Amino acid sequence: MPRVPKRQTKPDRRMRLIVGLGNPGARYEGSRHNVGAEVVERLCRLRDVSLKRARRPIRADVAEFHVDSMRVAAGVPRTYMNESGQAVAPLARYYRVPPEDLLVIHDDIDLPFSKMRVQLGRGAGGNHGVASIIRSFRTADFWRLKVGVGRPPGRMDPADFVLERFTTVERSEMDVTVARAVDVVETFIVEGGEAARQRAGAANAG
Repeated sequence: MPRVPKRQTKPDRRMRLIVGLGNPGARYEGSRHNVGAEVVERLCRLRDVSLKRARRPIRADVAEFHVDSMRVAAGVPRTYMNESGQAVAPLARYYRVPPEDLLVIHDDIDLPFSKMRVQLGRGAGGNHGVASIIRSFRTADFWRLKVGVGRPPGRMDPADFVLERFTTVERSEMDVTVARAVDVVETFIVEGGEAARQRAGAANAG
């Protein structure tokens, strides 16, 4: 993997890296697999910052901002989902963010629709993007925010299902969930993973 250029200035010691997974291109916008990217895009809009292409050779769009005293880099890979690690690991190296200060947001077909779960470590749970990040980091010890996107009907291949867009009714409910997910992300930024886990649980119960 190409070496990522070092930053010219000394980085702030307090920093979080937030990454929303998805596939690039108009074909995949609004699909179930892109819900993680949607959360990051909404977070950036609320913070009045724009995602811009990261400096080469990092294959991601990224924005920088502060939440209270915490410095934040929020990114969306330009890679396809199953190559996410090729974008996330260089981003983490560039910003010198350890895995425990990384939050990866992604879809999950095993969670009930619109429910959220925050967890640290464990396996990829069938998500190829998470599996790629684990391989690139050589550790699973980073935080994940999972968003339930429903189960495929009948014998439909899950790989095809997650590339479909939400139904009209689902889209309305998912918009609310994405907004709640942003609240969970901001809790992670300011208070850390355990507080974000509790916030997600409270949102599910609400």
